[in-house]
Amino acid sequence: MVMGRAGPSARSRPGTVPVDRALPLAGLRVIEVGSFIAVPAAGLALRQLGARVIRVDPVGGAPDIGRWPLGRDGRSLYWAGLNRGKESVVLDLAGLAGQATLRRLVSAGGATGGILLSNVAGKPWLSDELLRRDRPDLIYVQVVGKADGGSAVDYTVNAASGLAYATGPEDGPGPVNQALPAWDLLAAGHTALAVLAALRQRESTGDGTFLQITLEDVAASTLTTLGFLPDAHLRLRNRPPHGNYLYGTFGADMPLSDGNRVMIVALTARQWDSLLELTGTARAVTALAAALDVDFRTEGDRYLHRHVLAALMRPWFAARSLGEVAVALGESRVLWAPFRHFTDVARDIGAGRGPAVVAELAEEGFGEMLATTGPVRRSGDSRPPARAPRLGQDTESVLSEFLGSGHA
Repeated sequence: MVMGRAGPSARSRPGTVPVDRALPLAGLRVIEVGSFIAVPAAGLALRQLGARVIRVDPVGGAPDIGRWPLGRDGRSLYWAGLNRGKESVVLDLAGLAGQATLRRLVSAGGATGGILLSNVAGKPWLSDELLRRDRPDLIYVQVVGKADGGSAVDYTVNAASGLAYATGPEDGPGPVNQALPAWDLLAAGHTALAVLAALRQRESTGDGTFLQITLEDVAASTLTTLGFLPDAHLRLRNRPPHGNYLYGTFGADMPLSDGNRVMIVALTARQWDSLLELTGTARAVTALAAALDVDFRTEGDRYLHRHVLAALMRPWFAARSLGEVAVALGESRVLWAPFRHFTDVARDIGAGRGPAVVAELAEEGFGEMLATTGPVRRSGDSRPPARAPRLGQDTESVLSEFLGSGHA
């Protein structure tokens, strides 16, 4: 087993928050060479659990360095959010010297190093075979678009997955791609999990591994697991878009008297009974069930007759404001939430009414901005958010630490 040169223990570094040694991944060191969402989000998840993550970019930054949305000074909020707490190193990756330096950095770091996340494919200078010559126990997780090596991003994978035709309003004119890059984010979760699984294997056997995750595989496996594709295969039918109705059970969007809207969901028979009692529609629904010879205490029948059931309930909601509905629903068993804009959510967080995992942070170039520590809480507490690095700010300190003065 070939190990790289071990550096000193964790210390305070420019622009980053010192790793909390009580976090579960404290001491782990990850090199990240990837842009856009999947790989940076995987690195961020590992960083938020205590790992030291060093992001390596080409000179001038990767293609995502200025991606929207932007802060007041033109700095990318997107880039800052995905790279909080990481160290930023810039190398001339178009040149042989920069490529060699990156390979040395990957192989360095002792028993807790030798972990690489990348979405760089088809580059011989960053191939698993070449890297493993210097670090046989390397853990290399590569995220790509397609298994055949073709390029793809979340939005093209989503279009090809079939999901866009099941998204949007019921009477919509065509497919709708979702705003949330779900396949990127799911790929990030699988990538972080793959690192931990490979690390467990390395600790047990001493062996490294090369693992590849493709966005199209993430989409296909997810839609198979959730029954979307098996349903199409068995029944030779496509799931239509449902707007805000919930497939397979009762969930509906209800407009209110003050222009607000709420989403209500009744998954169980008790929640359904509570909704009928709240809206005073129990007798009408009972009569409807008898006329149609169905049982509305079952999810399937509620789903199949969702339009007429929602129509019976809408007058109760349309006669009340959000405040009135909130009180009534809060005393019921019905699952519900108001539809809100991003500005509504941000205002509540700024006023201290939001989740503790998001807080205001004074950030150079942004001013007071919202940042997060991630969704994992330890013993119910959340930590202060880490700051985002400036591109390349840690290049000299990281290279000196792991490759020595002069980087020779």
